[in-house]
Formats: sequence, C-alpha cells, structure tokens
Amino acid sequence: MHLFYCPDIATTLTLPEEESRHCVKVLRLVEGDEIDIVDGQGTWHHARITMAHHKRCAVELVQSEARTPHWPHKIVVGIAPTKNIDRIEWMAEKCTEMGIDRIIPLQCHNSERKEVKTERLRKILVSAMKQSLKATLPQFDEMTPIMKVINMPFDGKRFICYCDMSLPRDQRKTFAQEYLPTEDALILIGPEGDFSPEEVSAALAAGFIPVTLGESRLRTETAAVQAVASCHTILQLNNG
Repeated sequence: MHLFYCPDIATTLTLPEEESRHCVKVLRLVEGDEIDIVDGQGTWHHARITMAHHKRCAVELVQSEARTPHWPHKIVVGIAPTKNIDRIEWMAEKCTEMGIDRIIPLQCHNSERKEVKTERLRKILVSAMKQSLKATLPQFDEMTPIMKVINMPFDGKRFICYCDMSLPRDQRKTFAQEYLPTEDALILIGPEGDFSPEEVSAALAAGFIPVTLGESRLRTETAAVQAVASCHTILQLNNG
C-alpha cells in the first residue's frame, strides 16, 4: 500500500511537491498506478495516477470514504516540552500512532524549553498518521502558557498529573480509575521539574482532577505515552 498525505486533494487532485517526489522519484510509480491518499481530516481516498510528475503528481479519485477515529471521544494532552526535543518528538510520534486528537505544548514555571519548532513536529505527526493508517491528523498547537490551558473551555474531564513529593499527594487519584471512555479527556503533564505549587493550585481550583499514572516516577514524555495508552486500553476493554 502506498499512502500519501494531501489536505486539499479533493479540490486540487494533485499531490504536494514533497509527496509527488516520493511517489515518482523514490517509488517510481507511473500513470495508471493506484495509490491511497488521506487528507488529515478523516477522509481516505483511493486514487489513480494520471500524470506522474515529480513536482506535481496528478490523480483521479476512484473512491472516497470517511474514516472516523477508532476512539469515540477526544484525547488531548498538554505537555511541557523537554530540554531534549528528541524526546518530545518521540512522544508525539507514538501518541499519534496510538491515537490522539490534540497536543498542546505547555509553557510552565519550571519549563526548560521556551519554544518548539511546530513545523517539524507536524511533519512527524503526518508520518506517524500514515504509518498507523489513520486519516485524521492530530492538532499540534503553538507553545501555550499553562494558565491559558487551565482556564480554557473544555467539555469533558480534565486531569493534572504530577509526582513531586512537595505537591499535594493525598488528593491524587489513579488516572486509569478516573478516566471514563464516555467523555473527552484533557491530560496535563508537567515539565522535568514538575508543575509549580501555584500551577497545581490553579488547576485544582479550576476543577482539574489530580491523578497519578502509577508508582514509578516517569519521564515527561513517558508519562504522556502512558496516559494515552491507558485511555486506549480502557476504551478497548469498554468496547470489548
């Protein structure tokens, strides 16, 4: 299966230059060959190449079908990017492969990284979307202050994960027991130095549920992957 990404394929009937080059120069596909194309918005197209040009490969659409995500409710993760950006790139790739709707990079008091190259991250998400045979591309936000995320409207359950011994611990619940597969979920993961007491207090005051992901102290990116994996495991058990 040769799968390509083009957000406006239904109107342009032409692959972007990078995808055209991969199609024609790398895979050496020619006129008449059939390929699959996703638009990142939930539609899967089966197409036939009509002009095998390495800069603008033209196609005709043979069949199009809506492919909604296999998880029924939104999974949103807000995470403070690590100093080593490779670890966040890995996290974004793996969460996309499993299934996630939105990733929000958080600017926190203890953040070691002040910016992320969203264009590069989005390319990683596209690759992971195609690798996992999905038709919907997750949203990757620009760096966002934590307080803005805490106060933004969200129709679902909101969780904040932390492990710092100095932060309130008696209130924490187990995420896997609190997550409901019948509601959207927003999960906040703090920086390597964890959330500040003020950030945790603001989240709790706004209605966030304080949770733990288990007994082990996890790296930031591992915690995000663990949270998303827990969501999908619970969803599968609920549907099974």
